[in-house]
Amino acid sequence: MGDTKKLLELFNEKAPIAQLFGMKLSFDDQKNARIHLPYNPNLDHALGLVHGGIYATMLDNAGWFTVAGHNENNNFWIATTEMSIHFLLPAKQTELVAIGKIIKLGKRQSIAEMSLFDGNDNLVGHSTGTFMQLSNVAM
Repeated sequence: MGDTKKLLELFNEKAPIAQLFGMKLSFDDQKNARIHLPYNPNLDHALGLVHGGIYATMLDNAGWFTVAGHNENNNFWIATTEMSIHFLLPAKQTELVAIGKIIKLGKRQSIAEMSLFDGNDNLVGHSTGTFMQLSNVAM
């Protein structure tokens, strides 16, 4: 399985987008990624709801880090090659948590399922994604 300590450092300490948005990465006992975002009014759209781009960013990161956490080594880059998103409910003035889960772990390509919950544990977004390991790009 992947080195979650290295992945935590990569996201929580080095990723500018995580710092800008205020997102934090953690892993559960099965090495599934959890992306937590406290409510930030600067991420709302004009109608006062959390922008859909935030949903997409959180779901993508939850899938990416779940796949990375399940790989035996992290000496290669992983690219999101496809992602389908269902925007289920609007989120208003609430924290968000995205959780990833492996559907199929492959040697070169993996599929993950991601769920996004608001602060009341309502499922507000759902996604599946395909992630490809790029051995010619070092991490």
